[in-house]
Amino acid sequence: MYGSLALRDVLSGYASGMAKLDEAAIQAALAAVPEWTRDGDTLRRQFTLGSFPDAIAFVTRLAFDAQAVDHHPDIVINYKRVTLSFTTHSEGGLTKKDFDGARAVDKLV
Repeated sequence: MYGSLALRDVLSGYASGMAKLDEAAIQAALAAVPEWTRDGDTLRRQFTLGSFPDAIAFVTRLAFDAQAVDHHPDIVINYKRVTLSFTTHSEGGLTKKDFDGARAVDKLV
């Protein structure tokens, strides 16, 4: 149904602190996640799944890996649409961890 979520593998080696990226680094990192959009200090993408159960399954798989690495996207579920938003609250903006998380989630669908 879905690919393997690499979020746990990608983010498990990070230390608890992660430096906020400057504008040049953010612009460069955005190129690697073309399906994601930036909204201030947030990275956002909407996914449309096949059905409501598919959307819930997607979020459930994501939730377990996000919990394991202590980096949780904001999640909005609207029937079969799921909107994810990444930001590193502890750093007050976008970090490498957010972009790595976005790339890992892209592999899930």
